[in-house]
Amino acid sequence: MLTAQQVKEYAKSAGADLCGVANMERFDGAPEQMDPRHIFPEAKSAIVLARRIPRGVYRGIEEGTHWSNYTFYGYNRLNTWLLPKAQYETSCFIEDHGFEATPVYPGVAEAEPSSAPRREGQPGPNVYPNIRIAAVAAGVGEMGWSKVFMTKEFGPRQRLCMILTDAELEPDPLVEPNTVCNLCMECVDYCTGHCIPHIREGKVVEIQIEDKTYRWGDVDMGKCTLTHHGLNKEASPFLALDCPGLRMDVSEQECSEEEAYKLTHSVGRATWRKTPEFPTGHVLDYAYTMMFGVGYYAVCGARGCIRQCMISCEEGGRVEQTFHNEFRKKPMWLLDPAGNASLKED
Repeated sequence: MLTAQQVKEYAKSAGADLCGVANMERFDGAPEQMDPRHIFPEAKSAIVLARRIPRGVYRGIEEGTHWSNYTFYGYNRLNTWLLPKAQYETSCFIEDHGFEATPVYPGVAEAEPSSAPRREGQPGPNVYPNIRIAAVAAGVGEMGWSKVFMTKEFGPRQRLCMILTDAELEPDPLVEPNTVCNLCMECVDYCTGHCIPHIREGKVVEIQIEDKTYRWGDVDMGKCTLTHHGLNKEASPFLALDCPGLRMDVSEQECSEEEAYKLTHSVGRATWRKTPEFPTGHVLDYAYTMMFGVGYYAVCGARGCIRQCMISCEEGGRVEQTFHNEFRKKPMWLLDPAGNASLKED
């Protein structure tokens, strides 16, 4: 006999901060390429684990002094190293009780599969469940308006992973919509990428799980990706330093997410001849260093979708974790989008 409570207690002892359970019926209506039942057809439960992003991870970018912590502890190594340790150990715990456990890597597909299905009637590889929607189905939290996942414990500060198992575990109750995200629209106002629509624009994504409807903004992922990966001069001092003559207002761009990935990752990995002007030979020095050191680089600091959101949650008393100090002690900085590398207060 294995209970949901036993799994939750073990997951937390293994390093998870949060753990929730969904029955598989909650994935009814999921797109074929995102339905976890195609990975493990006999699964009866989906377990979602979360590990918090420490608030201090954002301190360096908030001050305009230090960026690599955000990439390492807020994204890549949290998703690929720190979080999967708890996921792996919890999977082993479940299998020690005689049930099969499939840990699903928490990556996000950047392109649809190009190969044909391997079995008749099945989608082609790879199937990538939407981990944030899975976490909603497991009662861990809800989607914020910016599409960032939110919980009552940490607001927007966590990363997620999932385990599928044939153990039939008691599902957690779903979170009532808009009990964590109050639709304040501060994420819209503070987003450096200008990519989150205001609710009055009517650009909405909507899903139904049991009797509850969850909605969030239809984010412009092209603008978001350009900004997140360092091609927005309002947010990236590295672009302003390495390409001082470039004029590119991200708010005016209409590229797709795929176009934005092609641009940002190509430029991030690119080298050039070494010159007195650019002695390292890297097109974007910070991006190249992080890509080949960590495998990922994040630059924007989630100015609206996480930093301002967590401030709003803390000030409004909508998050359980509290701190002795306010996060923002002085005005935020921005860079001139026309290419001027001098700092200015927002």
